[in-house]
Amino acid sequence: MNRLRTHPNPDLSVGADNKQRWNQPAHRRHGFHNAHSLFRRALMVRARNVLALDPVPPRGISTPALDKLMDHVAFSAFVCARDNKILLDHSAPDFDTRHPHSIQSVTKMHIHLIVGRLLEKGLLDLYKPVRHYLPDIGSGYAMARVQDLLDMNVANDFSEDYDDPQSDCYAEEAALGWRLPESGTPEITLRDFTHAITGSDLKNRTGHADYKSANTDVLTLICAAVSPVPLAAQIEAIADAAGYEDTFHISLSRDGFPAFSGGGCVSARDLARFGLLFARGGRDIRGRTFANDAFLRTSLQRAAPALNPPRDWLRYSNHLMTDGRFLGHAGYGGQFLMVDTVSRTACAYLSVLENDAGYDEDYMLSVILALREVCEAVGQQ
Repeated sequence: MNRLRTHPNPDLSVGADNKQRWNQPAHRRHGFHNAHSLFRRALMVRARNVLALDPVPPRGISTPALDKLMDHVAFSAFVCARDNKILLDHSAPDFDTRHPHSIQSVTKMHIHLIVGRLLEKGLLDLYKPVRHYLPDIGSGYAMARVQDLLDMNVANDFSEDYDDPQSDCYAEEAALGWRLPESGTPEITLRDFTHAITGSDLKNRTGHADYKSANTDVLTLICAAVSPVPLAAQIEAIADAAGYEDTFHISLSRDGFPAFSGGGCVSARDLARFGLLFARGGRDIRGRTFANDAFLRTSLQRAAPALNPPRDWLRYSNHLMTDGRFLGHAGYGGQFLMVDTVSRTACAYLSVLENDAGYDEDYMLSVILALREVCEAVGQQ
């Protein structure tokens, strides 16, 4: 029998600058707009009931800073919502606010919700070392407190430098199901990847949050170890509490763990619905308690490591970025979800930077400041 011709999956194969095709600059916009169908494997979830969002006429809450962002070549979509109303809804000509988009590290906010629910049940102690829950974890995390992982306050040998194509965060992608390993190499599991990370005393001496997506991967394994239900069921519960209209997708590791460190794909409208869950103080779409409200409130008020300048007015607290009033999270490539706890407004911003690194600190600061202006304008009405 003749041997059939084959070739590596072109979207997942690593090429220039140690990036798989869908994350190379020339293909990144298509990749972020279609990541939910490009991952090696993924979980998809629909909500049982949908939170109705009715458009209302704009009432002067757009700002010059937001208008500039929506004219930017990177822009994909923006939705601002409060209660049952869409206050602003815009998308680029090649996109739509109901189409899934990679939200990257905004996905990390799921860990805040899951950890809070586990704390309420007495299943997790944030001051225990990681090895209490994962006895075979490597030196990069064994003696770190769970709390320090939640606050991005761990120093180890994992590197997350988007400008360096050899940074560990790109090797991590093989464990998340975003890329294929080198030819002939077995696909690594999330457990194997995290357990191989090394470190020494693990104390963060930078004076700021030491951002490492691997922290989220380890928290994922801890949550899976203590959760009374599978993590897939936790995701379904969050989808139901938020009331998604369309589908939430999240990539899966080879050993079946959701990539909470950055594998989420969801529409701008549904990302706003996710934000409204936080704006409601953790209550679901039926008004019932869902999230750990005490954990959420404490996360906003407590001392926690500040982000690096120029975003050092934000703290990284329990897997949220916050200044005490606003909370949210950034995502690689140009994403941000902002929630205003005063006006109970959620702003979901999606975009795709097509520079080599896929990240730009100045651009992200402009996004955060523009969303804060919009939230403040809503609050003044």
